[in-house]
Amino acid sequence: MKSLFALSRLIDAINLRVGRAVTWVTLLVVLVSAGNALVRKVLHTSSNAWLELQWYMFGAMFLLASGYTLLKNEHVRVDILSSRLSRRKQIWIEVFGVLFFLLPACMLILALSWPVFTESWLTHEQSSNSGGLVRWPVKLLIPAGFALLVLAGVSHLIKCVGFLLGRGPDPLRREGVRSAEEELAAEIAREAQAREAAALAAAAAPRDGGR
Repeated sequence: MKSLFALSRLIDAINLRVGRAVTWVTLLVVLVSAGNALVRKVLHTSSNAWLELQWYMFGAMFLLASGYTLLKNEHVRVDILSSRLSRRKQIWIEVFGVLFFLLPACMLILALSWPVFTESWLTHEQSSNSGGLVRWPVKLLIPAGFALLVLAGVSHLIKCVGFLLGRGPDPLRREGVRSAEEELAAEIAREAQAREAAALAAAAAPRDGGR
């Protein structure tokens, strides 16, 4: 498992770097979008190149950050049934989902999107809009994004197996979110502090009344 955990850490590091880079793309999208709107309203003109650049970066935000989102356990989950199960059963569901849904679907999209990109690259495909951009960079985002998601799925699978074998932490735990056991311990500590404060107040009350 040591080599698998090392592979998982390497994959996580890649997706972490990509995710952090995409945060700057988000800022650029805001600036370009605001610039496009300002030029259109004030100067009454527009540029297809700048509009398409805005669309390209918008697509990059979602495609390239998909693996990072899985790494942070921030994908939307509908856990109506699984949330009632034990953690080990939840992890088994994760393993089943990654093996039979996530990885096959991503690999299929990756295989189908790669020829679309290569054809665009080889033919130097241009936008059909006047003054538009080349098409192959945005088409490259599709296989690149799903490749990162495949890697994130492999990393998540390794973590799940490690947890089931008792050799790794809970892969479903979100950073900054306490587990049920930690919540219970915190609640017990709060109740103990409240009782202690009440006892001190009760002990101090007769002395204050005597004065």
